Amino acid sequence: MSEQKREGRAARSSSRQVAEGCTECGKCSRNCRYLQEFGLPGEQARAVLENRFDLRQAFQCSLCGLCTEVCPQEIEPAAMFLALRNEAVVLGQGEFRQHRILRNYEQRGNSPLFSWYGLPEGCSTIFFPGCALPGTRPARVVDLYVELQKNIPQLGLVLDCCTKPSHDLGQRDYFKQQFMILCRTLLEHGVREVLVACPSCFSMFNEYGDGLRVRTIYEQLADTFTYKQQLAGTVTVQDPCSVRTMEHIHAAVRRLITGSGLAISEMKHHGTRTLCCGEGGAVGYVNQEFSANWGKVRQKEVEGRRIITYCAGCTAFLGRLMPTSHVVDLMFEPEQTLQGREKTSTSPLTYLNRLLLKRRLHDLVQPAAEGRRKRDGKIDLSHLSGKN
Repeated sequence: MSEQKREGRAARSSSRQVAEGCTECGKCSRNCRYLQEFGLPGEQARAVLENRFDLRQAFQCSLCGLCTEVCPQEIEPAAMFLALRNEAVVLGQGEFRQHRILRNYEQRGNSPLFSWYGLPEGCSTIFFPGCALPGTRPARVVDLYVELQKNIPQLGLVLDCCTKPSHDLGQRDYFKQQFMILCRTLLEHGVREVLVACPSCFSMFNEYGDGLRVRTIYEQLADTFTYKQQLAGTVTVQDPCSVRTMEHIHAAVRRLITGSGLAISEMKHHGTRTLCCGEGGAVGYVNQEFSANWGKVRQKEVEGRRIITYCAGCTAFLGRLMPTSHVVDLMFEPEQTLQGREKTSTSPLTYLNRLLLKRRLHDLVQPAAEGRRKRDGKIDLSHLSGKN
């Protein structure tokens, strides 16, 4: 079967399920500008089946999944729109010049320059901090590794990109190729568990990381991390939409926050019914109004409280509108974080931070095997290859 036919069938199969299941109750559209503008999921699904749907329109959905959580029929419009993005790419209708910034960012993450694999002797668990933390908070990556290593002495560390941007932009084959190389390399070198800091990385390893167990660092540290000082005050929590159904992760993050002495006052939409921060689906690149709508809704619910989240994207997007901090900043710079003075970096300094971090990690991890991505995407990992 040709790639075009394969993606077309997948898109129509998903659309048929939505068309048959949607009762057009309207619950999903109450907070979503995309659905308010283009119609309820059932309407759009019928347009797909009747060949009246513009495939480029699918790139304006945040893929956040809130529609499924509020749907009495539990239909999955986000899965339909992702399938339509995949079809658009195959048909040559999924290329947006606005996405180049995001694609370039991803490609730097899994390039020879910025990637790094460090595995100590006997390593079966690695820390995978993702792309954002090493650039914006390199000191926190070091702090987290040291903290995690207390209970996992042979902990490895990998700097690479999970390639979720390509996944969400409909570049399915490219994503699978890159991600499978990553997973296969880890498995071949004895790694069985991945500890992630990024919720998006969690979603990719959880769905596609066959043979690898994935957990968040928040679950690992929730019951062992000790704050050097106790705080007072009340905050609220932004749960990233990429892990909206993972209630065990929500609970672990809240244990980490209350362990500091802070109280939590929840917003109306939290946990499984959390709202997108505005970054989801890369919508902001093609429709800033739809992306910004989520932040406006969040502003109404925050009521002046500081948001604590566990996603660097949520921190950046919501931080433009209201006080927002990452939980790892709270853990290691508690007072500064509550005062909005935590140390973070922005581009282009983030790229220098990532390069400097690689040098520091070599001495910290002391790998028995190390390596990096090659230009063809393959990973060159060998024993004691010398200085990185």
